[in-house]
Amino acid sequence: MHDLIVNMLPLREEERDRFLQAAPAVRQVFTGDPAERDAPSWSQHLPEDVLEEATVVIGNPPVDLIRRCPNLRWLQTWSAGFEEYAAPGVLPESAMISNATGAYGQAVGEHMFAMMWALMKRLPAYAVQQTHEQWLDAGRVLSPEGGTALVIGTGDIGRHFARLARGVGMRTLGVRRQAARSLPEIDEMHGFDDLPELLPRADVVAMVVPSTPQTRHLLDREALAALSPHAIIVNAGRGDAIDTGALAEALHGGRIWGAGLDVTDPEPLPKGHALWSEPRCLITPHIAGSNHLASVSDAIIAIALENERRYVSGEKLHNARR
Repeated sequence: MHDLIVNMLPLREEERDRFLQAAPAVRQVFTGDPAERDAPSWSQHLPEDVLEEATVVIGNPPVDLIRRCPNLRWLQTWSAGFEEYAAPGVLPESAMISNATGAYGQAVGEHMFAMMWALMKRLPAYAVQQTHEQWLDAGRVLSPEGGTALVIGTGDIGRHFARLARGVGMRTLGVRRQAARSLPEIDEMHGFDDLPELLPRADVVAMVVPSTPQTRHLLDREALAALSPHAIIVNAGRGDAIDTGALAEALHGGRIWGAGLDVTDPEPLPKGHALWSEPRCLITPHIAGSNHLASVSDAIIAIALENERRYVSGEKLHNARR
């Protein structure tokens, strides 16, 4: 069977030409809307008439549609997350999955860093006061200089955050599965088994882990209790890495300084949830890795283009996840 590449990216004309040049002998269908190129999110348009023939899909199609691609050989997502596509029965067993890891490090790392700074300086409290036209001192603040940042998940995003943290005088502790592999941004690398000993040392806990059975409630009630009263948690990985109820209790009781959450469990966070009204909590709606930063879109497209070239050449894909 001949390949059919369905490209959902919102490509400009010159970008489409590059994909055509990367695989000149392969039929390619482009379904993305160029008008969305600079939009913060992109449409998940996968036409019904290509489902049977599609052997390659570049994009994040709805799961109920990608299930109906019996001849799929490769899915290249525009996201770093890919868990929903790797679930049993979604794709043919032999289909490869690659993601856009490497596109989001700067955007998400900077977002997490901004949340950390805002919480240290009580900026959310002052923002609330401004809406009420109040001129009040919100109290003592923190500084990152001389502190310790515990980065749980030291991939592209974690490394960007660690680099920023070191730039303002913080010592960085990293946690990853392959603890023997050092990184220039991390002063000490550890495995997950060391987490109980590391948590009391942390002034900031930056979480960037995927959703797996091993990472679910990684920060549970016991782990939260091990943190310093001046500790700040920033999570931009997956919401279920933290026990949300236990976090709300810890914040309400003043047992930790604050939390910055770009992801929650559940998501969206339900109306009336305790975290919405918690003054020590700063929440953004899972937008840290959206396309608000122009370089993110450029990087996603560059990753997909290089992988298309590799696919037709029979080379190993970048970011291959299965």
